[in-house]
Amino acid sequence: MAAKIRLQRRGHKGYAFYSIVIADSRAPRDGKFIEKIGTYNPNTNPATVDLNFERALYWVNCGAQPTDTARNILSGEGVYLMKHLQGGVRKGAFDEATAQAKLDAWKQAKESSRKAITVKEEQAKRELGKARLEAEKKVNEAIAEKVAKKKAEALAAAEAAAAEAAAQEASAETPAEEAPAEVPAEA
Repeated sequence: MAAKIRLQRRGHKGYAFYSIVIADSRAPRDGKFIEKIGTYNPNTNPATVDLNFERALYWVNCGAQPTDTARNILSGEGVYLMKHLQGGVRKGAFDEATAQAKLDAWKQAKESSRKAITVKEEQAKRELGKARLEAEKKVNEAIAEKVAKKKAEALAAAEAAAAEAAAQEASAETPAEEAPAEVPAEA
């Protein structure tokens, strides 16, 4: 029996998450499996991986072949690095404590780089928000200027109409000289 480390789809349409399982290579994707060693949720940012490190290392050492995606997940969690370090321990290059220290240092560096990326993304998001706010303020100022200009024009037009009405009233109050009526000529 050839054991594979692969992903088993869970979730619903449009929101998939996966179980990381050890299964017979002939079994269907979502069918019978030997052991569940973790979960993978790509819907979060960054993707969430919950892995039983010891069992994953055991199965990799037993010769279970991972799929491409499973290999990337296991590499990202340090399973293959630990397998490499255990090879060095077996050869006598260093002891188990040194191997564990190297793995811990690698995990620490990886975590710090993740945090740096998260901080950088948050800063970019804040700067984008500030830029949008400034753009919105400029648009609002332009709209306010247009409204003020229209109000000033309306006020000026109202004043002009009032002045014209006052002028007409003043001209209506002064008697106009009547012109003599023309007498029609008789023919």
